[in-house]
Amino acid sequence: MITGAPETIDGQDHLVLTRTFRAPIQDVWAALTESERLGRWFATWTGDPSTGRVQVTWAFEEDMPTEPYLVEVCEEPTRLRVRNENDDPTQVWTLDLRLAEEAGVTTLRFAQVLTDRSLVTDVGPGWEYYLDRLEESVRTGETATTGWDGYLARSGEYAAAFGLPDDERQTAT
Repeated sequence: MITGAPETIDGQDHLVLTRTFRAPIQDVWAALTESERLGRWFATWTGDPSTGRVQVTWAFEEDMPTEPYLVEVCEEPTRLRVRNENDDPTQVWTLDLRLAEEAGVTTLRFAQVLTDRSLVTDVGPGWEYYLDRLEESVRTGETATTGWDGYLARSGEYAAAFGLPDDERQTAT
């Protein structure tokens, strides 16, 4: 079952996923922004974020290069908006993460701009995987062990949720 949903924000299509954590907002913020903590579930970064630019190296993908990311908004501990630089506009990923805490529970609202709606059949299952890894890492304080198996099978659900025509839907096995 998918947890992501389509949403139009400022006239742009987005994939939006929400996760909750029984953890203080500062702990979840650290898991999203500190290179070592981020590396436990997603990627590491190098550079000086105060310059507005870092180099991100994906840790759990094959053949993923290090790529530059621009920090567009950083409002500790509630909002982070970043995007990668890429010559192919369909490969520019703008991510907007918002955190809120109430009664010891922190909620993450994760949104990605979709430059091409059909990409959701890949990125939807991908973010499900990574956000499950984030949950595990925050809960255990360790590097996540959640594996990829089964996530791609959610592609068809994402296609349906985003209203993609049948010929654009991937059939995962």
